[in-house]
Amino acid sequence: MSIFNNRSLWNKVLALLTGLAMALPFLGLNPVWVRHLGWIPFFAMTPLAWVLFYRPLTASPWARARAAFFLGWIAGVVFFGTTLFWISSVAWEGVALLPPFLALYFGCWSLFVVMVVRPLFFSDEEGKNNSSWRSLGAILLSAAGWVGLEWLRGTLFTGFGWNSFGVSFYQHISLIQFVDITGVPGLSFLGVMTGCMTAVAMERHRRRKNIEPLTRSPLRLHGDVALVLFLVIAALIYGAGELSAPLPPQEWLSVAAVQGNIPQNQKYDFAFEEEIMNVYEKETRLALQAHPDLVVWPEAATPRPLLNDEKIFSQVSRLVQDGHADLLTGSDFHDEKNPSCYYNAAILLSSFNKVPQVYAKIHLVPFGEYIPFRKTFPLFEWIIGDRVPGDFNTGPGPKVLQLSTKAIGIAPLICFEDTLGDLVRRFALQRAQLLITLTNDGWFGHTVASRQHAMNALFRAAETKLPLLRVANTGVTCVIDRHGRMTQVLRDADGKTFLEGVLFSEVSVPLDPATTFYTRHGDWFSYACLGVMMVGILWNLACPKKKF
Repeated sequence: MSIFNNRSLWNKVLALLTGLAMALPFLGLNPVWVRHLGWIPFFAMTPLAWVLFYRPLTASPWARARAAFFLGWIAGVVFFGTTLFWISSVAWEGVALLPPFLALYFGCWSLFVVMVVRPLFFSDEEGKNNSSWRSLGAILLSAAGWVGLEWLRGTLFTGFGWNSFGVSFYQHISLIQFVDITGVPGLSFLGVMTGCMTAVAMERHRRRKNIEPLTRSPLRLHGDVALVLFLVIAALIYGAGELSAPLPPQEWLSVAAVQGNIPQNQKYDFAFEEEIMNVYEKETRLALQAHPDLVVWPEAATPRPLLNDEKIFSQVSRLVQDGHADLLTGSDFHDEKNPSCYYNAAILLSSFNKVPQVYAKIHLVPFGEYIPFRKTFPLFEWIIGDRVPGDFNTGPGPKVLQLSTKAIGIAPLICFEDTLGDLVRRFALQRAQLLITLTNDGWFGHTVASRQHAMNALFRAAETKLPLLRVANTGVTCVIDRHGRMTQVLRDADGKTFLEGVLFSEVSVPLDPATTFYTRHGDWFSYACLGVMMVGILWNLACPKKKF
């Protein structure tokens, strides 16, 4: 029961190849090699798209649907299994369960292409008689379907949008600038579109070579290829214009980002509390010698809740008073007005303002910061055990914190939040001038997870056109400019980022930041693609059944 005659093995191999090609840019290989992989996202989708568009179909709709779904699922398992292997450092169950679950979205896309796109735009079983404009319709609808499903992946069940396809273009700084209009989904659309276009062009050339005498150039430019190339070139021209545009009026902010490099097995061990605080005090006193405007510690830096523990609060307050700098740190927080509320928070202390400013994290990580359905569906709690002994509460909403040393508003993002474009833009709408991520990637050891986190985060700067400072417990502490370029990274002499140290930087902050189209309208492009996908499904259902 194969969808594609007796060649099903090759179809599976091509699906596997797509999954592997999509994964390569995320694997954090040697930087020299990574630069040579920048072309892969443009063609990663080609093998699977060619199979779905052109391989012969079986007569049975059920067998056709089942096999199409399975091919996409294979690609998804390879992609997520390869890029999320680091989850094993936290929980082996994650590696066993998460990639197969997330791969269902890839399977749904393959199902959509075979059961909706192909019968709508290809007039015969093998697509031999399709015109350029029919092929273009198939390419665009396939890309819209991918974006719609990616939006669902990042939304349903609190969402896990990590490593969306568009993120793999992170090396192409000119190309990624149009995310200030569409967000990262626009890049995902472009990647699927170029991959499908290449499959169409290769199949067209193959058939002309086999059927027609080569009296014409095999490089003849068809309408579908021309339009796709035009869109890519237009994106590059837009990006070049953004990169060369003059900057709005700027203010220089002197920052010191402290990376404690505290091993995860020590962070919540009472025996190491004094040692942890000594590390942060030592590095901070060193940083204060440079007279920064702002010192930043990472997520959950203090071993006890800062505002609820007298000893630690006194120790941190002395640092603030002695240095005459603001200090932003991550810490757990008990709301004394509502004792049942417990937050993962960012807290800003100032020698000029006696009242701490607190932001409580909005988007919590399931199975990391809370267990879904803990009370109503105890199976999850039984599996996770004491690794998540209690649930954090969700904060009330975005909050811009105001520095006292300079008139600058900062958007504190905690951990996973800097991977969520629609959340970060809500801070930008509140007139934030600088994005600051506090994160603890120590959960994942010395794996590629910290690099992937930084890859995902840099798009928040490009979307909002605001600079981003990332401060990690260990991993990637860096400065990212408004275009998504890493301008400074904390490294040792060997280039490694897993170390204890301080990153000093003068960050250029806009005085009156312009609001980008994406900041104003959010995930409008994803909604449009989801709508187009639904129209395609309804159109297919309404059309007379064709033999295909």
